[in-house]
Amino acid sequence: MAWALKLPLADEVIESGLVQDFDASLSGIGQELGAGAYSMSDVLALPIFKQEESSLPPDNENKILPFQYVLCAATSPAVKLHDETLTYLNQGQSYEIRMLDNRKLGELPEINGKLVKSIFRVVFHDRRLQYTEHQQLEGWRWNRPGDRILDIDIPMSVGIIDPRANPTQLNTVEFLWDPAKRTSVFIQVHCISTEFTMRKHGGEKGVPFRVQIDTFKENENGEYTEHLHSASCQIKVFKPKGADRKQKTDREKMEKRTPHEKEKYQPSYETTILTECSPWPEITYVNNSPSPGFNSSHSSFSLGEGNGSPNHQPEPPPPVTDNLLPTTTPQEAQQWLHRNRFSTFTRLFTNFSGADLLKLTRDDVIQICGPADGIRLFNALKGRMVRPRLTIYVCQESLQLREQQQQQQQQQQKHEDGDSNGSFFVYHAIYLEELTAVELTEKIAQLFSISPRQISQIYKQGPTGIHVLISDEMIQNFQEEACFILDTMKETNDSYHIILK
Repeated sequence: MAWALKLPLADEVIESGLVQDFDASLSGIGQELGAGAYSMSDVLALPIFKQEESSLPPDNENKILPFQYVLCAATSPAVKLHDETLTYLNQGQSYEIRMLDNRKLGELPEINGKLVKSIFRVVFHDRRLQYTEHQQLEGWRWNRPGDRILDIDIPMSVGIIDPRANPTQLNTVEFLWDPAKRTSVFIQVHCISTEFTMRKHGGEKGVPFRVQIDTFKENENGEYTEHLHSASCQIKVFKPKGADRKQKTDREKMEKRTPHEKEKYQPSYETTILTECSPWPEITYVNNSPSPGFNSSHSSFSLGEGNGSPNHQPEPPPPVTDNLLPTTTPQEAQQWLHRNRFSTFTRLFTNFSGADLLKLTRDDVIQICGPADGIRLFNALKGRMVRPRLTIYVCQESLQLREQQQQQQQQQQKHEDGDSNGSFFVYHAIYLEELTAVELTEKIAQLFSISPRQISQIYKQGPTGIHVLISDEMIQNFQEEACFILDTMKETNDSYHIILK
């Protein structure tokens, strides 16, 4: 009878202690996000709790996942035993992720001898930032124009096929790979954790990110949409060499702790194993349309075959301008505001048509939206473009020679007829922002639909016909709207020298 009375009492004590510990562990969340920021269901839905659930051993503890991904970076020693590992990375540094085929014999035979697709993402760990991910990334894009959050270091990677980066997905890259072959992909993360934190008294604390990998196999239509496996890990990104300093600081703190305190923390592992997780929900763009690749190795470089003629335009079509028109309906105006990062003002302009918005003066817009967003909205309404730092024009020498020959053949007839409308030469405009030789190489390669790697060197023809190697300083001294004729010298390995005359 005594035991019957004591057992419930002991259970109550244990249960009470667990509740107190659980509440204490959540106290920091309330302080960080403010009182009433979450209901209990929201707190339990935080990614850290989801991750713990996903990392729990399955019913069959001997279950072997089809793939394993290993990030070659050390985990932090300042992580408690039952918490998820945390890995520090340096901004812009290349880190290897090994893609391992972990299938048992006879498992998933349908992918034997076939390629699979993996999609890499850098996403927010905290749910409060996941809710506003679109706005956060758009803000980052605005502050860092032309930059990407995630890139693949192509030269260092092994076994990846057709790597692609969608320009609208700054935090996503994808590629194909053969599980039967050695595959290692080197990634670079260009954002840092403190870029997404609110400034507080006493400094800033960087937010954690997640590296997530989702792998798919082909369906009957040849599209990579059938999910095979997903895994992720938690990271923080620091300015260059900051991750090394943080790792050293954590290690020194742990060395000062007593042996009893050290037992509560995980050891630091040399590599980080990504743990299984749910597939990323926003996969609607997977293989829907071909995204631009990192290079154009399959393109041909046919400069001498009329690429500069009026009937053949080798450069990609210019982006469609998104100018607001007077005929735009209120519904279309709302969509335009969303597309141009003015979502916070859509309610203010609910019933405004395109004509209504275009009638607003600069002072009107600033009064409604404030100085910063008001000036931005006014410039967007007027369709004002930012002028490039330097504009040059280029033409092909081969095309010019053909035109001159045609002109000479028809010269006599032109003199007899009094026709002054001779053949004209077609030039292509190149707009430069960075004023570097690398940028000029990329623009010329884009103009002729080839890879920049196929252009070995660019020279400028100088006095007495000498060839001067193009440098950044030389480009910075080009005259605005200077005209050049392109001549090419082909090498044996399908690469070219470009000469500007």
